[in-house]
Amino acid sequence: MNKSFNSYQVKSQNLSLKDIDEASRKVLFYLSAFDNMDSDNDIIRKGAFTKSINERGPLSTSNRKIAYLRYHNWEMPIGKFLELREDENGLYAVAELGHSTLGEDALHDYKDGIIREHSIGFQYIKDKINFIEDSTIEKGGYYDIAEIKLWEGSAVTFGANEQTNVVEVGKTLSIEEKLAKSQSIALEIDLLGKAISQGKGTDERLHSLEMKLKFLTSQLVSLVNLEPFDKHSIKVDKPINTFDWSEVLNKINI
Repeated sequence: MNKSFNSYQVKSQNLSLKDIDEASRKVLFYLSAFDNMDSDNDIIRKGAFTKSINERGPLSTSNRKIAYLRYHNWEMPIGKFLELREDENGLYAVAELGHSTLGEDALHDYKDGIIREHSIGFQYIKDKINFIEDSTIEKGGYYDIAEIKLWEGSAVTFGANEQTNVVEVGKTLSIEEKLAKSQSIALEIDLLGKAISQGKGTDERLHSLEMKLKFLTSQLVSLVNLEPFDKHSIKVDKPINTFDWSEVLNKINI
């Protein structure tokens, strides 16, 4: 079993936003789904969050309640959870956005469709996880998760790995896959463009959206211009270790 039981983990699932009430600043969403195998080969079972909710949930007496954050950053609380409960589908949350600049920016991002995913920060519990062998599954099986220690739930923009470089993975994509990714990026660009044009929120929010727009635009251009992949004719001029933001900013003007 290749799991770390002493470290802080994050996990994101593509679960759609259920509802948002601008007047009350309440947001309804799922933080995690049950009985669904994720990219870590984990299957979280109903009851996995019960102890955490009882000990540190919104109705607990703990002074270290499960936090509602942005990007898993403990210096970026955007509100508080009013309700955390398990139903047949997963971990259901009702949260209230705060009136701070972070909470206000998050409210605009929810309304504009910029925030559409949520992720959890948690810790595995050694005697609550079992590896089930299954030769039909990649990696030879899956991890059956009976309980985890939940620390926080976060609103995220592009999922847990939002810095993934589309161009690097795109070189192995088929034409159909590249088209699908291009359409997905184009949708993100459209949402970001509309949000920026409305000019709502703090300067920090608008700057962040502009940077993400520049980044995605560069990725879309690079993805479209990629030649068909040929493993026999790979030429590497120099290793690419980091994404060069200065080059993007110099080449793209919005």
